[in-house]
Amino acid sequence: MNFKDPCVWDALKATDKPIILYGMGNGADKVLDEFEKRNIKACGVMASDDFVRYQNFRGFTVSKMCDFEKQYDDFLIALCFASSLDDVMNNIKRIASIHPMLVPNVPVYGKEVIDDAFIVKYKNEIKHAYSLLCDEKSKEVFVGALNFLYSGKIEYLKNIESDKDEIFHNVLCLSNSESYLDLGAYRGDTVDEFLHYTHDYKKIVAVEPNIKNHTKLTEHCEQLKNLTVINAGITDKNSTMFVSKGGGRQSVLNSKNGVEIATINVDTITELYGDFSYIKADIEGMESKMLQGAKNTLKTRPKLNIAGYHTNSDFFTLINKVHVLNPDYKIYLRKHPYIPCWDLNIYCI
Repeated sequence: MNFKDPCVWDALKATDKPIILYGMGNGADKVLDEFEKRNIKACGVMASDDFVRYQNFRGFTVSKMCDFEKQYDDFLIALCFASSLDDVMNNIKRIASIHPMLVPNVPVYGKEVIDDAFIVKYKNEIKHAYSLLCDEKSKEVFVGALNFLYSGKIEYLKNIESDKDEIFHNVLCLSNSESYLDLGAYRGDTVDEFLHYTHDYKKIVAVEPNIKNHTKLTEHCEQLKNLTVINAGITDKNSTMFVSKGGGRQSVLNSKNGVEIATINVDTITELYGDFSYIKADIEGMESKMLQGAKNTLKTRPKLNIAGYHTNSDFFTLINKVHVLNPDYKIYLRKHPYIPCWDLNIYCI
């Protein structure tokens, strides 16, 4: 498996330019931790002008880009946050046109980063997943995403992104008689997405583990017919786990300081509520366990919409797992507008 660009971690270690981190959240924490492991030196942390209060982050004074432009002739920016907002993404691209920028891809969940050792470890699984994709666009997305994750160069993203209309209209083709299972329903945004592409439906079951989000979801959907809201986590077993108390989109499962909640698997939900024709799963790194707990449900081949970006191996391991569970599936891969490689989704029909 050959790449024309060096691994992002090697490029960061080899640069003679000062490295400035852009962002100061969880992503920046993970990047700095990886820098320490690899003996890569960071020279500062910047944020967008509106967020700069010259606060402290990991021993750095968070500054504006113009402050570093006064200090250095040039520098390399390591992007450490994510956004799907057009104005934010346009600003990232604008900054990348002024200063060299790389995106060190730390995973949302898990610890594995993509480097040469990762490629060697998963070489066969990567090749097998690629071979299972059923259209050229999916293969282009797969190659582009892998090149981006390996090199950290955002230019790989622009040629592989498409809006959701393309996949919903041309592949999923939702009818007006779908039975929809929404796993990780948050506050109702993906119920709204489903309703945008359908005029009617048989039933909706929406599952959300975080109690604050569950309350908002219930309020948001209270006028909808034939809808059930469940407060539970999705794994392969019916048991319990801990979920973070905060109401953010990325509610952390197995949080040490979280609240204990019930967990349920998809096969049990199907036994309780009947078959589903369309299942969406965006469940913060639990997608693999979700599939494991959906063995019987997947025999009926419901349409699938699965997040493939929470760990750095999801976009190929989940493809392979779907194929093992039901070889009759046609599998597609699409990347929707987001920097970095989030909203990389696996669609199966």
